[in-house]
Amino acid sequence: MDFLANPNIIYLLLAAGLMIAILALVAPGTGILEIGAIFLLGVAGWAIYANNVPINYWALGVLLVGAILFYLSVRRSRGWSLLIASIIAIVFGSAYLFAGEVWYLPAVDPILASVVSVVSGCFFWVAARKTIEANKVRPTHDLEALIGAIGEAKTNIQSEGSAFVAGELWSARSEIPILEGQRVRVVSREGFILNVEPVE
Repeated sequence: MDFLANPNIIYLLLAAGLMIAILALVAPGTGILEIGAIFLLGVAGWAIYANNVPINYWALGVLLVGAILFYLSVRRSRGWSLLIASIIAIVFGSAYLFAGEVWYLPAVDPILASVVSVVSGCFFWVAARKTIEANKVRPTHDLEALIGAIGEAKTNIQSEGSAFVAGELWSARSEIPILEGQRVRVVSREGFILNVEPVE
């Protein structure tokens, strides 16, 4: 396990673990991402501890500044300059994260730190900007317009079921039993559940 004493390997484990952790926070689901992130970060932490790898705490501060600049670059309409400053700070902090043999020499290969920082920084910047843009888009559906719309029961409907209304499949319920294939009218809506009645 001597390769785990290599600062470049430890850095890659940390970077991969953090990136997967961010993805897990943004898109929680099966738990596979969470387990992967915990595993990678755990192995990296064990490698630092077991090999007594010295950490430059000032480099952690530089990484924190880079993260703040990255956040600001995402929130600004034209955040390219902040993104570039963020990536420079993250590259510098990553290269000097672990103490080298001489204080002015980085323990992590600067080219490796640059490639990882630029690729991950640009990916997460684009993903974050697209997410913000999607959240700002107003819904195109006027859900109130569904009231009175005619559709078709796709399953038997009573306490639950589904109906095809306005070109989409909706969860539906009815006080009166409705058979699959019957025409229905929407009488009210509770969230994304339509209350329907049979149409004679």
